[in-house]
Amino acid sequence: PYSGAHLNPAVTLALALSGDFSWSSVPLFILAQLCGAMLGAASVFLFYYHHYKAESNADLKMATFCTSPSFRSYPNNLFSETIGTFVLIFAILHFSEPEISSPIGQTSKVGMGSLGAIPVMLMVLAIGLSLGGTTGYAINPARDLGPRLMHQVLPIPNKRNSDWAYSWIPIMGPLAGAGIAVALKLWF
Repeated sequence: PYSGAHLNPAVTLALALSGDFSWSSVPLFILAQLCGAMLGAASVFLFYYHHYKAESNADLKMATFCTSPSFRSYPNNLFSETIGTFVLIFAILHFSEPEISSPIGQTSKVGMGSLGAIPVMLMVLAIGLSLGGTTGYAINPARDLGPRLMHQVLPIPNKRNSDWAYSWIPIMGPLAGAGIAVALKLWF
């Protein structure tokens, strides 16, 4: 109830664009999301260090940090990330808690309480099941950029490069998808 469970800069941007979130909070939220993703990646590295040491496949090691496409086609990869994030944001912008009105004119929201994030979680699952094979479906710039940064700086044994040539796709696709979702919501 305090943060809105913002884990995704695309969600934060969409809510700010739609007028449902203060623009003054956007930079701090995005910084927190990025730091959280980096901290999570560092925790994974520490927990699985011996696995990274034993594994010889550098691509598999990188895959635990960031996304990469099954087939590298920047237009198709960007389209996949844009569509996946559009679906997520469009759904989030249209989720609402039902209200009950009393005879004296008061209204109360009747929702799922702490379980209110379940529809969003199911939407992320559906996006992953349908689009996950094409790009790994970041649909969250912080989820890819933070761990990719950590892949770059952590002393992972026998790692490969962090594939910075692809890194813009999981950032720009979700931001574009968020913008399109907000534009359609405001237009209709």
